[in-house]
Amino acid sequence: MLKMWKAEDSGEEWEMKLKLCGGGKFKKLKTSVVSRSPLKLWMTRAITTVLLWTCVVHLMSLGETWGPRLLKSWTSCYSHQDVELISVPAEVILPPKRVYKNNGYLMVSCNGGLNQMRAAICDMVAIARYLNVTLIVPELDKTSFWNDPSEFQDIFDVHHFIASLRGEVRILKELPPRLKTRVELGLFYSLPPVSWSNISYYTHQILPLLQKFKVVHLNKTDARLANNGLPLEIQKLRCRVNFNALKFTSMIEELGRKVVKILREKGPFLVLHLRYERDMLAFSGCTHGCNDEEVEKLTRMRYAYPWWKEKDISSEMKRKEGLCPLTPEETALVLTALGIDRNVQIYIAAGEIYGGERRMKTLMEAFPNLVRKEDLLEPSDLKFFQNHSSQMAALDYLVSLESDIFVPTYDGNMAKVVEGHRRFLGFKKTTLLDRKLLVGLIDEYNKGSLCWDEFSSTVKETHADRMGSPKMRVVIPDKPKDEDYFYANPQECLQLLDDPLRIT
Repeated sequence: MLKMWKAEDSGEEWEMKLKLCGGGKFKKLKTSVVSRSPLKLWMTRAITTVLLWTCVVHLMSLGETWGPRLLKSWTSCYSHQDVELISVPAEVILPPKRVYKNNGYLMVSCNGGLNQMRAAICDMVAIARYLNVTLIVPELDKTSFWNDPSEFQDIFDVHHFIASLRGEVRILKELPPRLKTRVELGLFYSLPPVSWSNISYYTHQILPLLQKFKVVHLNKTDARLANNGLPLEIQKLRCRVNFNALKFTSMIEELGRKVVKILREKGPFLVLHLRYERDMLAFSGCTHGCNDEEVEKLTRMRYAYPWWKEKDISSEMKRKEGLCPLTPEETALVLTALGIDRNVQIYIAAGEIYGGERRMKTLMEAFPNLVRKEDLLEPSDLKFFQNHSSQMAALDYLVSLESDIFVPTYDGNMAKVVEGHRRFLGFKKTTLLDRKLLVGLIDEYNKGSLCWDEFSSTVKETHADRMGSPKMRVVIPDKPKDEDYFYANPQECLQLLDDPLRIT
């Protein structure tokens, strides 16, 4: 009671003092204090709430980062041996952004299948970096034979692609709005760059166009950068894009791991890239083993596609030159001659084989454990991949990298890019078939002029040093199509087996 009285008394005393100073002023002050106090109270509560929530958010983020590590070293009365703490993956440290004067914006439209586009994307990143321009995420081919509507982000992890290369080149998902408007009005320059060009071509021909028009569109990207004669930094950047930045989406990678796990549970496996598919046979004109009706269909198809330049083709001549994919029947003979165990699992990395079961019969009899992704996975696993050939090819690519042996029957884009990637992963065994020699040996064996033992020993001897081991690229000046492809043997980025591997 004494304290209360003192408080009240002091209040009255304070009020009396104010009255002495002037009644009017006191009334105004009292009214002001009474009217402002709810506002001040509300403001105080609002500020306090914001501060508390800020503290909570910071504590939660600290808890996510440090909590698991701290909890592992703390004993708790609530901890049990059967409770497993989930560790938080280490945060990815991104390289600092490279700062440079931007010379323009480079748009690219890739052409061809997945692996042709993959190599092209690596080239375009290297070109953009060298020219100090901003690269727009590449557009994938949707008009070729495969009619795959997939966008870049449907196949590759676009966020990883942009972030992992930020130390080299600025990459945007799309043009800034003002430049997009210019493109819609046709105020940009579009051209196909010259094939197999060195970097000086891009410096002297493409860079001035970028500086003039601000936006340049390269509408063809296949083999537009030379294999050799480029600065070492450019070659290593091509590798960095290929082996690091071009990561498939999590859905594709998870499904790839699932296929590999299923195969590994039954032991070693071989991946056979059996490129005996309709598009390849029509394009190449290779019809060995086909009946008259099949030959007619393939010929009509070749003439129906205007961008396939070669029309009148001698199938037998191309075959004898080693320019045709091996048939399933020829492949069965070669694998047997090489001493491949008939009971090994063979994963067919390919689309639909032309001729179906009739053409696969000999191979299946020789190697009964042939499997395809459709045999290993449920239809529900592949439902999102249907009619998306590039996504299917991405799945085959991942399985091919993990196989004990990789055997391509034709040196197309997938065969070459997988070969180079397997070299990078430690020179994993890749059997590179000498088709020109093999078709000659096969014909002699089928005619009876060569016995099996001679045939088999010759095949083995010929391929003893064609297993993806370290070697230098063959350089043929002025004939880039005939020399070794950079992506099949990126020697500038490889290390010998006794050296520790690293991301280049």
